[in-house]
Amino acid sequence: MEQKLIHSKGQVCVTGASGYFASWLVKRLLSSGYQVVGTVRDPGNTKKVEHLWRLEGAKERLRLVRADLMQPGSFDDAVMGCHGVFHTASPVLDTTHSKAETLEPAIEGTLNVLRSCKKNPSLRRVVLTSSSSTVRGREDYDPKVPFDESSWSSVELCERLKLWYALAKTLAEKAAWDFCNENGIDLVTVLPSLIIGPSLSPDLCYTAISVLGLLKGETEQFQSLGRIGYVHIDDAALCHILVFENKDAQGRYLCSSTVLENYELVSLLSSRYPSYPIPKRFEASNRPFYDFNTSKVEKLGIKFKSVEEMFDDYIASLLEQRHLSLA
Repeated sequence: MEQKLIHSKGQVCVTGASGYFASWLVKRLLSSGYQVVGTVRDPGNTKKVEHLWRLEGAKERLRLVRADLMQPGSFDDAVMGCHGVFHTASPVLDTTHSKAETLEPAIEGTLNVLRSCKKNPSLRRVVLTSSSSTVRGREDYDPKVPFDESSWSSVELCERLKLWYALAKTLAEKAAWDFCNENGIDLVTVLPSLIIGPSLSPDLCYTAISVLGLLKGETEQFQSLGRIGYVHIDDAALCHILVFENKDAQGRYLCSSTVLENYELVSLLSSRYPSYPIPKRFEASNRPFYDFNTSKVEKLGIKFKSVEEMFDDYIASLLEQRHLSLA
């Protein structure tokens, strides 16, 4: 599909660059020829950033700078001169964090990044990493009609069920839209489902640890997810780049390959990887059926990888990094 590009190459900023998804986005951007400014809490922390310096093109086209989501003006230097800003830094999906610990950095951190973006005369577009949890947290919907980008999660429902991650992502995205509309900033948001794929960092994120536990026969963390969508990490990165480069892209973009019940996933995984003690079955969740309509992002030219490819690539990286042994 022919695309109208904002520019062929240029300088872009990726916030939270050492994170699970952000690292892969940096990898994708470098391989596409972009100059990348990555923000991290401590550029001198070798353990946290060395995987970024190993990326192809990093020595020539990557610069890491210090920034803190909760410090106003902290992103001024990082975004200045960049044509695009990919704001990925946000609280992770972690049930151990309180409401305040999850909401404050998500909402205020996003606004701090956008306030810095407002000062940058070179800025052409901001791409915000939101979440499919901003769409599916509802009770008033028809299960026969897939969710699309017009849907928003219910703040009241998230509060009642203490879904702090979904609430933080929903309020942060809404705050971003309000700020950008008021200040004339071109914003596009990407709403990935659960991202699965290779981890470039040896430090696994909460999601990766949960899936690793599943491969080892643990069920507690994964059982709570119920019915959920999955997307390959490379597809999620590509979606971000597509919506940045396509001049006509606007609004929100759901990014998901497949929606499965837990019992469907473990059935698939246990048959595909029989040597691992993957639980043979989960009880069906009591959550209503839903699916996603991803036709909007598919029109930009992406073809999503399968669940099998996601987990094959993820397991290969776990083996390589010795988080998992050959059974």
